[in-house]
Parts: sequence; C-alpha cells; structure tokens
Amino acid sequence: MARRQFNVFSLSFLDCICCGFGAVILLFVLMSARASQIRSEQTEDLQSEVDRIEVEILDMEREKVLARNALDDVIEELVETRGLSRDVMAEIEEIEEELARQDGETLATVEHVNQLKTDLLSLEEGLKRLRAAVADAEEEGEALRAFVGDGRRQYLTGLQLRGERTLVLVDISASMLAENVVDVLRIRNLPREEQKEATKWVQVGRTVEWLLAKLPAEGRYHFAVFHDEVRPLRADPGWWTAGDPDLREDIAQAFKELVPSSGSSLLLAFEYAANLSPPPDNLILLTDSLPTMERGAPLIRRTVTGRRRMEMFQQATAVLPPRMPVNTLLFPLEGDPMAAIAFWRLTVDTNGSFVTVAEDWP
Repeated sequence: MARRQFNVFSLSFLDCICCGFGAVILLFVLMSARASQIRSEQTEDLQSEVDRIEVEILDMEREKVLARNALDDVIEELVETRGLSRDVMAEIEEIEEELARQDGETLATVEHVNQLKTDLLSLEEGLKRLRAAVADAEEEGEALRAFVGDGRRQYLTGLQLRGERTLVLVDISASMLAENVVDVLRIRNLPREEQKEATKWVQVGRTVEWLLAKLPAEGRYHFAVFHDEVRPLRADPGWWTAGDPDLREDIAQAFKELVPSSGSSLLLAFEYAANLSPPPDNLILLTDSLPTMERGAPLIRRTVTGRRRMEMFQQATAVLPPRMPVNTLLFPLEGDPMAAIAFWRLTVDTNGSFVTVAEDWP
C-alpha cells in the first residue's frame, strides 16, 4: 500500500489554528469587557472627585463673598471711626484751649474773688446781727398766710418785699434737687414722690411758702417757674391780688406738685419778666447756679463750660426791664463758684438784695 503524503495544511492543522484563533478572540472579548468596566469605575471615581471639588469651589466662592462683605463693613466702620476720632481730637483741643483760657483768667480773678468773699462774709455778719435784732419784733399776725419755721424761728432776710407789682421767679431745674452734682444725678432717677422729698427741694418749697406769707397785702404779685421753659403757677398770666389768702394757698399747693428737671434758661425767665404788662417793679429770683441753656434748646454737648455759662448770664441780664430791683435768694450748689459773684453783682447794679440761703432757713 502506498504511504499517505504529509500536508502541512491538513484539516487537523486548520482545526488547531481555528481553535487557537477562537481562544484569542475569546480572550480579547473578555479583556475588552473588563477594561470597559475598569474605565467605567475610574470614570465614576473621577466624576465624584470633580463633583466634590466643584462643591468646595462653590463653598469657597460663598466664603469669598462673605469675606468681601465683611471687609466692606470693616472699611465703612474704619471710615466712621476716623471721622469720630477727628471729632474727638477737635473737642479735646477745644477743651484744652478752654482750660488754658480759664487758667489765665483764674490767676487774674483769684484776688478779686477773695475780696468779694470777704465782702460777702461782712455782709452776712451784718445780716445776722440784723436778724438777731429783729427776730423778736416779728409777729405772726402780720402775714395773710401763716408760716412757722423750725422751732418757731422767724428770720429777717433783707429782701425788698415792697412794691406795687412783685414778680417771683423760681428755678425748677434738676440742680435744685441737691447741693452737689453726684446727688442730683442720683435723686433725679428716683420715683417722682421721692424726688419731692429731696432736702434742698423741700427747702425751696418752704422758701416759697415764706414769701407767700410775707408779701404785703396792698400790692399785686405773680409767681412763675422756669427750667427749659417758663410758665406761671396759675392759668391767669396777669397780676394777682395779694390780699386774697385763698389765692396764696392755691399757689402753694400748685408748687408742691412740681418736680425739678432739665437745665435752666435764665434768658427765658428774664424775657418773661420783660414781657409782663405792666412790667414788674420788683423781682425776687430763687436759683442756685448760672444758666445752662440759652432758650431751652437741648444741649448738643454733655457739659457747658463756666465761660459759656457766664456769657449766657450776661445775655439774660441784658433783657431785664430797666430800673427794676433784682433780689436773689441763692441756694447752695457745689461746683459753680462764679454764681454767687455774678448774682451779687446783678443785685448791686439793680439796687436789689442778695441772700445766700442757710441750711436751716426758713
């Protein structure tokens, strides 16, 4: 039998080749599917990272906007602070200039003040002698309205109570509550009824009662109070009959309802006196200090310098009716040394009388 001839491209060889090629294709397919899955997972991871970074970017943008707004606020506050700083520096310079002027004036006025104090002491000694001389001569029957001091004491004040038309002006500013600024600030924050019981204000009320008892019955009179405004103690703005005891009682009761407040405008008080018709021929002023207001306008600054208060005092005295005596009852107040000198000069220039009220008077 003849031997079969060998052929490289036999059917068995082709089967092997096809099987190998199929295996390669199968491996490729499997590897391609896995690569696709891997790419998908990597894509999802990267997308998640991108989303996270975008969220962080948005948060940073919001923080940037907030920081920018905060920076604008800080810049605005800085501008306001610089403006306030300039105002404060200007005010400090003004106060320093005022202190320098006052120091210069103090050296020039110390000697004069000491001389005036000596004169005042002499006048008070003379007044005490006069009071002692006439204390037993006063009788209760002379007054239309009874008034009895502590221990039934009656004092001669030296006031000019004679006149056809007597005007009584009473200062009801907050300083009339106490003898020093600290007590004034403390008492004015108390309830209204407790303010009425302040020692100094009670003394002012007793002085008003003393005047009501001592005003002569043959004349006419008018009572008014002032602080940042002026108003009479009765609705009737004219001159009242002095011989009516019921009218005097009504005035005393009306004054008891008052409570001191605000600053004091002496200019408004003296303008009120000048505008009365017919004008008064005698003025009795109850006060404790130089004015702190011009026409009752609210104070822009918290304090008024002594120099400015003297200027306001001079403006007020300039509107007084001519040839009218001004009699001053000055109640004690610490921290206003020029008040006594100013009011004493006023009474001397107008031929009036000046009395510093003692603690136990009337």
